[in-house]
Amino acid sequence: MATKEQRSLDLFGGAKKWNADEWCASDDRVRGGKSQSYLDCFDQFATFRGTLDIKTLGGAGFASQRTTAEDKVWNLDDYVAIKLAVKKGDKKRYTLILKDELLERNPENGREQSTISYECDFELPPEDVPGETGDRTIVIPFKSLTATYRGKPKPDAQPLDLTKVKRFSLMNRSFFGSQSGDFSLSISAISAIDVIPKASDVVVSRKGERQLEDGLTARVISTNQYLH
Repeated sequence: MATKEQRSLDLFGGAKKWNADEWCASDDRVRGGKSQSYLDCFDQFATFRGTLDIKTLGGAGFASQRTTAEDKVWNLDDYVAIKLAVKKGDKKRYTLILKDELLERNPENGREQSTISYECDFELPPEDVPGETGDRTIVIPFKSLTATYRGKPKPDAQPLDLTKVKRFSLMNRSFFGSQSGDFSLSISAISAIDVIPKASDVVVSRKGERQLEDGLTARVISTNQYLH
């Protein structure tokens, strides 16, 4: 049987080109923390970097970059996964977050109102698995995304509406104080794909068990040779 040829849609980087104006920081400073993040955009890649502070908030902490557009909509209904082409990274755990709903800011305090997030973690490779952290491909199937609300799992949430994705975020969080300090992840492109690849350099996410900052979820990261 012939293998279906993969179709790809560049969302950031690649043919789309990186644009720093499309991203902004969303760090734990909104909660009184001291973490900070940046997205440095170059011709061929962007670097998500910063410092994760976990002392100020008693072991918790997060630093993230998110898309800024309030009226932008991505229709990804013809695709099955997000692919991150990583130029160079460290062995820290990161989180990709998507949203399909954005609300008006709270008129009383000007803060953005919470909506459901759909997220998945990834590593390059995990700390306990040997391997290089450069020129790797991360594949996150939409089915592996976990719905959360204010950091806690939302098992009764509807699946992500792929016809109207409204936000992308990249996050580095403490995972109960298990990681902190400087981090850096350089990405050549973030794309949507319609076929899950089976190449040896691909890290594919799948559902498993681990804890979120404020609750339980069902995700784990595996390299392809450990997939079931």
